[in-house]
Amino acid sequence: MENAIYIDFSIIDDIDDFYQQLKEKVSLPEHFGDNLDALNDVLTGDLELPMHIEFVNMNLMQLDTFENLLELMEDIANEIEGFTFTYYLEIYDSDEEWDWVDESYDSEEE
Repeated sequence: MENAIYIDFSIIDDIDDFYQQLKEKVSLPEHFGDNLDALNDVLTGDLELPMHIEFVNMNLMQLDTFENLLELMEDIANEIEGFTFTYYLEIYDSDEEWDWVDESYDSEEE
């Protein structure tokens, strides 16, 4: 059975918030450093597969803020069998309603 981890970006303002939420949901080694190199090492070697990580409730500003993180997650999903990654983006439309766009990235569709 696949492990699924959901990271809710509606409560994330910066990279420190992301790592805090990740630590609450994933058992990370004590030596884990809050940086992309450490995240890459953990995701490509320390976690039990299969695993799916999903980022939900991202907004447009976060796409820029977390661009390197998204690229890393996409790269790992493309390289590691048994690891999938998806993110969902919320978009504000002119009718003052939130639309949910789920086509941003889904490694399972490739």
